[in-house]
Amino acid sequence: MGKTLDDIRRFLVLGSGTLGLRVGLQAALSGFDTVIYDNREEAFGGARKVQASILRHLIRSGRIGQEESDAAQARIRFTTDPRDAAEDVDFVNESVYEDLEVKREVWGLFGGLCPPKALFTTNTSYLLPSQFAEATGRPGRFCAFHFHDVFHANVVDVMPHAGTEPWVCDLLMAMGRRLWQTPVLVERESPGYIFNAMLMALIGAAGALVTGGVASVEDVDRSWMGNFKMDRGPFGILDTIGLDTAWHVTHNQKDPRSQRFAAYLKPFVDSGRLGVKTGEGFYKYPDPAFSREGFIERKD
Repeated sequence: MGKTLDDIRRFLVLGSGTLGLRVGLQAALSGFDTVIYDNREEAFGGARKVQASILRHLIRSGRIGQEESDAAQARIRFTTDPRDAAEDVDFVNESVYEDLEVKREVWGLFGGLCPPKALFTTNTSYLLPSQFAEATGRPGRFCAFHFHDVFHANVVDVMPHAGTEPWVCDLLMAMGRRLWQTPVLVERESPGYIFNAMLMALIGAAGALVTGGVASVEDVDRSWMGNFKMDRGPFGILDTIGLDTAWHVTHNQKDPRSQRFAAYLKPFVDSGRLGVKTGEGFYKYPDPAFSREGFIERKD
């Protein structure tokens, strides 16, 4: 039997990283009792700080008031206990590492802990839901529900696999609107959904230019920024996405171009230079070179 949005009360996010903490915050702002699970207690301090920063920005911009901010924070609870996280949950969104075996392991655990009523969704960036649907134990109630930035790039992709029950997409389209997103339906499985498929074409071309010795990281970004009058280029965008995510995506592609770029990214990942979230990737943050006056006009 299908469910509707009215049946959803308790929202569980698996993973407190860049996207997980944002999805959880938006769920709380939308009125859901929200639990954020991570297997690392130390991750929660950073997640709380980022959430507080987002809330301050939303208040300053007039999108919410102080009372809404306080109420949202009161609805969020963090836990490292899987059983506690899964108790009486209605809706699960997974935002763990972009690694197939990790996702299968996580869903194998929570598939056995969550109540039968729970609807399962994945925030995977590039993997297909059919690749780990069976690991959930309820493939018919499993679908991709993929966010971008949540608060700035507020589009959410709804992408079923062949075994997803039809009512699930209807509920997720409604859930997307409830979460202040623009939901788009990906009618059949496709790596990268809609936007990411286009983005990866750009990133792949930029990576090939650098790994092929055609141009530097900075000049690739200068060319893009100067021609399209944008505030960052492909490598600045990669820093925002996270170089660990980019490595997982390219590493899992078998074509030679992707493998060369994955090898180029690996030293960054190994040294912890993951982009904006760690303070350094291709550029150093919070004052990256591409944001400074004169970056496009000159190279000093």
